[in-house]
Amino acid sequence: MDIKDLKMLIKMVTETDITEFELENAEDKVVIKRGCSSAAPQFQMQAPVYQYAPTAPAAPAAAAAPAATPAAAEKEQGDVITSPIVGTFYRSPAPDAAPYVEVGQIVEKGQVLCIVEAMKLMNEIEAEFKCKIVKISKENAQPVEYGDALFVVEKL
Repeated sequence: MDIKDLKMLIKMVTETDITEFELENAEDKVVIKRGCSSAAPQFQMQAPVYQYAPTAPAAPAAAAAPAATPAAAEKEQGDVITSPIVGTFYRSPAPDAAPYVEVGQIVEKGQVLCIVEAMKLMNEIEAEFKCKIVKISKENAQPVEYGDALFVVEKL
């Protein structure tokens, strides 16, 4: 994107009632915001985004069994924390880092349990209440669907 295009975008924003404008393509991301804190519109360029792609160990043949549904997990005793989005489940913030939680661990409300990556965005899944982790239903780097059981927990 050249300076002429940027000037045209800034002029468009200042001549309308738009307070925020965002444009993204394969090479650039431009965000123009205006408001009472500064008289002139601002823009910023985004740094390159790197995808988190840990190498997962080869799954044994026994792991090929179908995953438990949320209803089946509830029968195991406890509440189920499900995936709010479609993406890839990660137990830790980086491939060489320790997992956020382990089975038997007590977690506080708001504590990060895992990450679900969707479209190169890392979405932290937090505990909505104080609980004890009874079961981790997904393997690291495993794809998840909306509503899939991620954890079986016991409310405290």
